[in-house]
Amino acid sequence: QVQPVESGGGLVQAGGSLRLSCAASGSLFNINTMGWYRQPPGKQRELVASITNGGSTTYADSVKGRFTISRANAKNTVYLQMNSLKPEDTAVYSCNAQGPGWSYWGQGTQVTVSS
Repeated sequence: QVQPVESGGGLVQAGGSLRLSCAASGSLFNINTMGWYRQPPGKQRELVASITNGGSTTYADSVKGRFTISRANAKNTVYLQMNSLKPEDTAVYSCNAQGPGWSYWGQGTQVTVSS
């Protein structure tokens, strides 16, 4: 079993920056994709960004040019650098780790952007 653990959320003013971290522990063999998802209040969870162990990245259109995902494979850690934050980025951000036939979620961290 894999347990992703997020950190780095908080309250920030619009235009500010935050950096989220997710460290995966447990049976780490064959993690191939790690990603960040978010669930705004009253809405469904959506993909923010993901990265494969080969370094290929995917971003939601709403965060392109503002957010950057990166990964330290040796540490099974993924980061999300969030710049130029907007009030609409307010959400619970959750980390996901995927391998062949499995997927594990962290408990989530709150990001609140004030206007």
